[in-house]
Amino acid sequence: MQKSSVWMSVILSLTLVLVGCNGESSGGPSDGATAEVTLDVETEVSADASARPQPVRQIMTLGNRQSESRLVDVYADDGRQWQPYERAPEFTHMVTLDNQTFTMSDGTELFAKVTVPGFGEGEAAPGPFPVVLTQTSYNTSFGQFVPQIGGANEFLVKRGYAHVVVDVRGTGNSGGSWAAFDEREQQDYLEVLNWVVDQEWAQDRIGLEGISYLGITSVLTAQHNHPAVKAAFPIVPIGDGYRDIVFTGGNVNATFIPLWLGMVTGFGLIPAEMAAIDPEVFSEAILERIVGALTGFQVPTIVKALAGEPETAYDSEFWAVRSPLEGADKINVPTFIVGGLFDLFQRSEPLWFEQLNGRVETKLLIGPWNHIEAAGVEFLGGGEANQHAVPDLDTLRLQWFDEYVMGLDTDVENQPDVTQYVLGLDEYDTTSHWPHPDMQAERFYLSPAESFVGPGQLQRQAPENDGKAFVAQHLLNGLCSSSLDQWTAGLGGMLSLPCTQDNSLAELAAAKYELPAGEEGLYLNGPMQADLWVSTTAKDVQVSVRLDIVNPNGTTTPVTNGLMTAGLNSVDETRSRFVNGEMIQPWHTFRLDDVQPYEPHEVRKVSVEIFASSAYVPPGSTLRVSVNTSNVAQGLPPLLTALNSLLGVMTLHTGPETPSSVVLPVVPSAKLDAMQAP
Repeated sequence: MQKSSVWMSVILSLTLVLVGCNGESSGGPSDGATAEVTLDVETEVSADASARPQPVRQIMTLGNRQSESRLVDVYADDGRQWQPYERAPEFTHMVTLDNQTFTMSDGTELFAKVTVPGFGEGEAAPGPFPVVLTQTSYNTSFGQFVPQIGGANEFLVKRGYAHVVVDVRGTGNSGGSWAAFDEREQQDYLEVLNWVVDQEWAQDRIGLEGISYLGITSVLTAQHNHPAVKAAFPIVPIGDGYRDIVFTGGNVNATFIPLWLGMVTGFGLIPAEMAAIDPEVFSEAILERIVGALTGFQVPTIVKALAGEPETAYDSEFWAVRSPLEGADKINVPTFIVGGLFDLFQRSEPLWFEQLNGRVETKLLIGPWNHIEAAGVEFLGGGEANQHAVPDLDTLRLQWFDEYVMGLDTDVENQPDVTQYVLGLDEYDTTSHWPHPDMQAERFYLSPAESFVGPGQLQRQAPENDGKAFVAQHLLNGLCSSSLDQWTAGLGGMLSLPCTQDNSLAELAAAKYELPAGEEGLYLNGPMQADLWVSTTAKDVQVSVRLDIVNPNGTTTPVTNGLMTAGLNSVDETRSRFVNGEMIQPWHTFRLDDVQPYEPHEVRKVSVEIFASSAYVPPGSTLRVSVNTSNVAQGLPPLLTALNSLLGVMTLHTGPETPSSVVLPVVPSAKLDAMQAP
């Protein structure tokens, strides 16, 4: 893996950190028992590589606010591997046209930079061109220097695309007030499309692209079904604003979100090119943005979240509007999703593939990166971790747009549908579906340690004897852990603290349970769930669950984690995911009416959603599940919930009547490409 220069690392660290967000069950376990169907059909892949084999299985999806879980067809892995794609530049230069401003239906003026191909400095080639559209909240003035946050893509422009970058309202050089993906901003996306296709340099063929906020605007814009939009290439887009990051498990992210809101605001206070266009408008915009930040969206949203204001601290229409995955069924164009195993939006990136697959041409790539790393990905150009020759993102995006926007025959449909980096194996693996087509849900029970020294065990049979583990409740667990790196978008990892790469310190006071990998190793690929029976001496408790690979030398390799406020454990099973009869991904309602404070000594089952991952535990290593009472880097409970959780002790119960367990997505290790004979 190559590294950027120190200077570029600093720039990316300070700017790409911005690129982020922004009912009771009517079914029961019997519903889940029929959630998977194995079909008695031939599984051989057709000799024609483009022909689909017959489905071999049906598996349940995760539901959302709009729809319940459903069964979808799963196809046998067809063994596709990445094939190279190249197309030489047709032009020698990028030419930036004069700054563009145009008016929305409510009178607000938006600002855009347009870059077209050329054959010399300032010599634009005759158009029109197919268009790449990016909409950013990070100021096109800065995007000129850091293209990832809103600048022209030279790789694409020199190959014949016009690149349009628009400042969304209330940011950069655009007018209006910013409210992070609200209904008015989303209406703008459609009006921007209408403006683009009316320009003389533009064909009515548009590809949508961008990273994080810019990727979110891409999927939201695609939901308008404008006839000119032909494809989308969102990188690390959010799916569910509430569940992914802002209120994971009912806990507000107090690390990344305030920083992000502050930085978007700060960049919005420097509309440099607006000043050149109209100094009077510039002065008015500065005042409007300061007042808007203090009284409109930014500061009030943070205050309401921390204070536990119901419309903000619990799931509501406010979050539904800011959860693009709710509108996935509106997207009708080919969409390539890029995600990261330690990204801010780790939870939803594979869900995007699942919701789109089967309706539109869809690909999924999940790499080993956090949020900042995804913005400057250099991990795909070769090296030991890229045995599958996965192309770099510029090449992937070019092939996608060449096929679906420019209309070339690139054979992109025969590239692998799903490519995931596998932790522990440290290689990419390709397959035909997410979750993995051969994944089975397997339940492992937490069994106490045989002595006071060492961890407990994970075993397939429920323990015959009762056991208890006690964990003190405080809000600082995870202060230095892999979570610090992930939930600060990658900034925490730049501190070079060993504890951000090894969770041993964070797990010192946790209840720990381990499972040996066995002779063939243990391959996990998909979502996960912990069903824990807990009681507390307080009125509530946060339950944090981590999964790690424990290496032979005693260090840990972080895999994934989950966080859940016990008092919010209301699961809608009609929207949850079951696989072979086991619930493996709960869908919590997070409604104010569902809050259930603890009574003294009450023992209650809490289902914790553990975010999906792909990991291989090699022979000689073990899988560790650790249970703690907070993960401060990922989320803090709102004020009232925090007061209800302080100065308590959580008891984790294991035994025949309280069978605490985890449900893991187990795939035969032989299915790994690296384990198969050449």
